[in-house]
This record gives sequence, C-alpha cells and structure tokens, in this order.
Amino acid sequence: MNKHIDVFTMPDGYLNSPFDEAVNHPSHYQSGVLDEDGSSKYEAIKVIEAWDLDFHLGNVVKYISRAGKKHNRPLEDIKKAKWYLDRWLEKEMEKWDSAE
Repeated sequence: MNKHIDVFTMPDGYLNSPFDEAVNHPSHYQSGVLDEDGSSKYEAIKVIEAWDLDFHLGNVVKYISRAGKKHNRPLEDIKKAKWYLDRWLEKEMEKWDSAE
C-alpha cells in the first residue's frame, strides 16, 4: 500500500506556533528596531532582499548578523562569512580574468 505524505500541508496549530516563529523569524536573526509585524527591521533576509544580494554575499550578511547569537561560537560564523566572501571574490576574479 502506497502512503502519500503531503510535506507541504502544515498540521493544525502550526501557524503562530513557536515552531512557526523558529522558521520564519529565528531569534538569532532578531535585534534592533522592530517592524510592524514584530520582527526585526534589520533581519538578515530583509537586508539581503532589500540590497538584492546574490547567494554568496547574502550568506556573508547572514553569518555576520548572527555571529554569536545562534550558538556561543561567533568565530565559526565569522569564518563562514569569510568563506563565502572569499568564494565570491574568486568567482568575480574569474569573470574579470576571462573578460581581459
């Protein structure tokens, strides 16, 4: 017997639950001035989208903004941000070199 599991339908009580907040507005991305919806005005995803950042630079912003907030290892977050920045620079240099 085949059982179909609908992974896109949320269970009753999901909306506005602590789990919902952990997905939509994680506490490690919250700080500063609040928006009308109660989330941080400068939440990483809002800044990334407002600045139209690509994948690499978006991750740089994400890891710097949460450094030391998700866990007690800020150096790990900064190293991840550096990794994404180095990767972005590498890709940009490849474009630059191929244009010459």
